[in-house]
Amino acid sequence: MPDNSQHTIKLKLSGKTFTSNKGETVLEAALRQGVKLPYSCKNGTCGNCKGRLLSGSVSYPIHPPLALDEKEKADGDILLCQAVADNDLQITVREIEAIKDIPVRMLPARVSSKELLSPNVAKLKLRLPKTQRMQFLAGQYIEILLPGGKRRAFSIASPPHDADELELHIRHVDGGDFTSWVFNELKVKGILRIEGPLGTFFIRHGSQRPMIMMGGGTGFAPLKSMIEYLLRKQSVRPIHLFWGARNLEELYCLDLPEQWERNFSHIQFTPVLSDPLAEDHWQGRTGFVHTAVIEDYPDLSAHEVYMSGPPIMIDTARHAFPAQGLADDRLFYDSFEFGADVPFEILAEPH
Repeated sequence: MPDNSQHTIKLKLSGKTFTSNKGETVLEAALRQGVKLPYSCKNGTCGNCKGRLLSGSVSYPIHPPLALDEKEKADGDILLCQAVADNDLQITVREIEAIKDIPVRMLPARVSSKELLSPNVAKLKLRLPKTQRMQFLAGQYIEILLPGGKRRAFSIASPPHDADELELHIRHVDGGDFTSWVFNELKVKGILRIEGPLGTFFIRHGSQRPMIMMGGGTGFAPLKSMIEYLLRKQSVRPIHLFWGARNLEELYCLDLPEQWERNFSHIQFTPVLSDPLAEDHWQGRTGFVHTAVIEDYPDLSAHEVYMSGPPIMIDTARHAFPAQGLADDRLFYDSFEFGADVPFEILAEPH
């Protein structure tokens, strides 16, 4: 039987050590002790928290490592968000230094506006208390705290310099009680409880390599935050944004990236539809969005890729892009899990 007492975990690249408690995942232990490791979904489906086990052993008591294929497992790769140490470990994983001084806070947020961007995507703007602001990096997300300890995660679509309000793009999930409540019952001036910022999806500034940004559905939201942040900083680092959706309606604010492309010579935009409707009269690119990236960039060795969207898009692309020359440490992503919502009760009445 594995020994689930406290164990020491050493990071080979930096030499840092921390300890894990009984039943605690490696990621939970690291974050608890201020060691910032990459993560996104925290449920084992995205693979963003992948590390290489050099010594020791781990088990997966909660979920199996779904994001690892058989070769990765054979090579010693582990998912830190699900792996629990059986004994002392030594691992190789890249550390995230840029978020180490940003506090994670729990705050009330008032809904200042609600707008339908499409029949199934709503834009919420949340105003924070005047005396409290949330510092975050473009690309990070917040969690909305629900009764019974449940949470729903949404990327921040607004850039960090818009400190008064946070913008969220919320997709209606069929059968989802929470998203149905947001669409049908949530009122302006309603109060939500949020926690953030969370996640390790943000721009790496140590490089001037051209950036490919690839979004699927509301995965456009964190990319919007990133691009608006870079524009504010007057960066001219080349950006090619690919945005994939099923049909034209799901490109819910198409005019914005089109405007970026018109106004800024270093930004290129390619929308891609996988299943356009006849009434769309679509003359643009079709198919899977990652395929469009590969068609335009058969050699990715000179680029960095930032991608955000549903797990199937992320998983397919992260296995396909290395074959085009993209190094692992130049691929950054955030994976959205669209699961069915739990029964939901109103958090707070407007006042």
